[in-house]
Amino acid sequence: MAGEAANAHSVVATIQPAITLLGLGIAAALASRALRLNPIVGYLGLGLGLSSLGMAESVSGPVVAAMAEAGVMFLLFNLGLHFSLGRIRAEAGNIFGFGSLQMLVAGGGFAALFWAIGLPPAFAVIAGFGMGLSSTAVVIGLVRERGQEDCPVGRAAQSILIFQDIAAILLLVTAGALASGGALAPALGIAGAKALAAFAIAVLFARFLTEPLFGLIARAGTTEVYTATALFIALAAGWATGMAGLSLTLGAFLGGMAVADSRYRILVQTEIDAFRGLFMSFFFISVGLAIDPALLAQDWLLVLGVAAGLIVLKCAFNVVAALLNRWSVPGSIQLGFLLGQGSEFTLVLLALPAVAGLAESRLVSAMVTAIAISLAVTPPVSTIGRKLAGRLRAGPPDKKLAGDDAPVLIVGMTAAGRAVADALTFNDIAYLALEADHGRFQMALADGYHVHRANPGDPRSWDAIGMERRQVLVIATGDTAVSRELTPLAEQRMPGLPRIIALEGADSIEEMGALGLVPVDMSLSGGAERMVELVFSALGAERELPVPLLARDDLPRAA
Repeated sequence: MAGEAANAHSVVATIQPAITLLGLGIAAALASRALRLNPIVGYLGLGLGLSSLGMAESVSGPVVAAMAEAGVMFLLFNLGLHFSLGRIRAEAGNIFGFGSLQMLVAGGGFAALFWAIGLPPAFAVIAGFGMGLSSTAVVIGLVRERGQEDCPVGRAAQSILIFQDIAAILLLVTAGALASGGALAPALGIAGAKALAAFAIAVLFARFLTEPLFGLIARAGTTEVYTATALFIALAAGWATGMAGLSLTLGAFLGGMAVADSRYRILVQTEIDAFRGLFMSFFFISVGLAIDPALLAQDWLLVLGVAAGLIVLKCAFNVVAALLNRWSVPGSIQLGFLLGQGSEFTLVLLALPAVAGLAESRLVSAMVTAIAISLAVTPPVSTIGRKLAGRLRAGPPDKKLAGDDAPVLIVGMTAAGRAVADALTFNDIAYLALEADHGRFQMALADGYHVHRANPGDPRSWDAIGMERRQVLVIATGDTAVSRELTPLAEQRMPGLPRIIALEGADSIEEMGALGLVPVDMSLSGGAERMVELVFSALGAERELPVPLLARDDLPRAA
């Protein structure tokens, strides 16, 4: 009995720090929300507060350390879930072009600055490019909150963040290679080789194993099995790469990427989100606990200086990168300020002993706190950039990203919609395509069309779509019910706007014509060419048809 009691006491003592941090973490998250701050700031503040009270050791332990490590793994796993190869192909220009330019300018700028002030070259490169990263969690949340997902700035920010996520993986693997005592140049080569191997394995796993595995699990029909499988993939992938001498985080990213293109991705993400948020809270609290409050109290001017320098320089570097990418000045300012904070991945980097040990502890602590400050002030800083861009903007909106000010709006990326888009692209005329159906949206993205997920059947979305700015509206969904219902409102808000609709047969031609739409029967031979002719006629533009369209007499119907 005495042995059992002692064992129970040992178990309680082991898990007590985790229970304490869990309760305090809930309070910190609630307080952050009440103050309209990101929870990451609350977790960092909680850790710093506990450290200031001398409680760092009492709330630390193997369980907390394991949960903090799991948090990083789940963060990388969630990143991998969004690394869809179809999306990469569709947005390759912005992701690898604009994204790499932003990292070269911002990361390279910080690395050069760190080297110039005498920091070790390895630290200058890793921490410098780490400072070039922005917060995926904070920026995406802000973009969604403001409804900017489909505007040029929102789309560009998401593309840049995807590239930054790739760069973060390379930086994490490089830092892991440095921990073994290797030189920086070989470490970079090893990191690149490991990343390429990870992508290759993920593609093979996704193509041959993911769908059969989840198909088998689906037949079981129990939620617990999905949850267990999601956890198993995230943790087992990290464990496997760790056993192979690679980083745990790289394995977690590999596991997420293997599921990214699966039909079960959304289900897996739903199951994993709660665990990711829970374990990440332990990581950020642990980062706060590692900050030396005595150093911060002594160096508060240094902390504020680093925070101000980070934000100002980061915004400036981002603006320069956007201008080099031939964005307008207003658009560059808005995007630059939106991405002007540090990143949670940089906190991960600076928490690694192999990186932190390369610089003075007081500087690393100042950098960690400065990143936390930058996360906290992202909303007001981005608002300043948005207002400044609005004052500077003159003339039409920024046209850098195709579709924002396009004369033709295509609703529905069916075969008819694609035919119109192909002809417009062939003649260098911009278009904006909208698709409410998820499957067609994904396929159109993978094929490289300028398509956005939206529901134009809801009149509340018309302002965001910029319906009044369009010269021609092409309705290619094959659905006449929405057109029938919205015609009175469309004529009121957009009088004289040519509306061309693709029909699956002749049944509704007379009715649509009476409503003021120009109907095209796509079941007839030459329907696609007829539709394109009507669009160019409404634009008052001459056109040439791309070769594939000339042979589309057997084009599938709009549905």
